[in-house]
Amino acid sequence: MRSGIRERLHFLYKFLHAPRQLGSVTPSSRWLAKTMIDIIPWQQMHNIAELGAGTGAITRFIPSGEESGMNVLLFEKDPDFRHQLRLKFPDRIFFNDCLRLRLALHNRRLKKVDCIVSSLSFRNFSASDRTLYIEQIISSLKEGGWFITFEYFPQMKKELMQHFDIVSVKWVLLNFPPALVYICRKKASTQVKQSDHIHSSVDVISISQVSTER
Repeated sequence: MRSGIRERLHFLYKFLHAPRQLGSVTPSSRWLAKTMIDIIPWQQMHNIAELGAGTGAITRFIPSGEESGMNVLLFEKDPDFRHQLRLKFPDRIFFNDCLRLRLALHNRRLKKVDCIVSSLSFRNFSASDRTLYIEQIISSLKEGGWFITFEYFPQMKKELMQHFDIVSVKWVLLNFPPALVYICRKKASTQVKQSDHIHSSVDVISISQVSTER
């Protein structure tokens, strides 16, 4: 309990000093984290990257590499957060800059990843870095690979649709602030007919739909 409070206070302190970098005053809730990763077919995962791992609110629900045999790459810019993540998750592989995702894969002799989970909104980036952010994700993700992200203020969907089939869109109300989760698959490089696209649906994850276990 005390560690959770310290974690939130530390996160708030970081937010007050760099609000654009964090984008939120508190770590993601367990309901947001589980909404993002419950869809992932773990038995098919060999390489997965998490961008903006922060305090590990989502990381803790990702199976460890020791248990699953996956390569789990964590990207976190803040050195304090990255240090704490290393202590909590010593089996993960750490990097500090998601805008060098392709270089990180090259250095690990990995061609592509099966899934990218991101806590970074477009609002976190300048216009030029936003373009680079998307390019790094597209070039690092295998065809049909999963891209799962969220935001607080709807603005990403139009750009995401240019590169991904949006499988579903889910509002998670049990988070502060409430978050909109996009669950996507990378489009094939070949031309796909409009009728073959996966149509997105919008769900709301409300109090009545989630477990309240502690």
